[in-house]
Amino acid sequence: MLIDYKNATICQQDGKVVLENVDFTADENSFIYITGRVGSGKSSLLKTFYKELDVEKADCANVLSCDMLTIRSKEIPALRRQMGIVFQDFQLLTDRNVRRNLQFVLKSTGWKNKSEIEERIKQVLNVVGMHDKIDSMPHELSGGEQQRIAIARAVLNSPKLIIADEPTANLDPDTAKGIMELLYGFSRQQTAVVMSTHNLQLLEQFPGIVYHCDNNQIIKE
Repeated sequence: MLIDYKNATICQQDGKVVLENVDFTADENSFIYITGRVGSGKSSLLKTFYKELDVEKADCANVLSCDMLTIRSKEIPALRRQMGIVFQDFQLLTDRNVRRNLQFVLKSTGWKNKSEIEERIKQVLNVVGMHDKIDSMPHELSGGEQQRIAIARAVLNSPKLIIADEPTANLDPDTAKGIMELLYGFSRQQTAVVMSTHNLQLLEQFPGIVYHCDNNQIIKE
């Protein structure tokens, strides 16, 4: 099991409780949606998986074999190296091209061999259909292209888990479908995907496990 939360309490950084009694699990190959209105706790829950927010208390809060209640600061980078994170607003480094965005991630996660770095970058760009954009700057790319680069960045280190926070929110329907096809494909290759969304049409096109946040609770549907 990649994620196992039992009776967890999730708070915002100001201490306000957003979710209580959270029971949540994610296994390999699973594709999981977290739905709910704005402010219902979707993003806060996702942030606890990569320790951007703390789990306030829980009977159990494990992510990739790490106890999120006792994990130490120096252990967090190793946890995050096992996962890929895709943000709604892409969060590409705007002062460098696609190649150097991806180089930055690989070098910061311990890759040193230049030819291996270059080969891995070409591999992931081929997977997301962006091999011809390797020398482009972020501002030269459309929103959909930027999100594909963000997904390429997320899978550089072959993660066990992809966390995607509203990855299609700023995209038109056709572009969103392409992004979903990519993410859905990864979940068929031993990588679990947990994504928040308010686009309920996606659930019909790409079936998965659904959790819904409402009234400080999260319910598996």
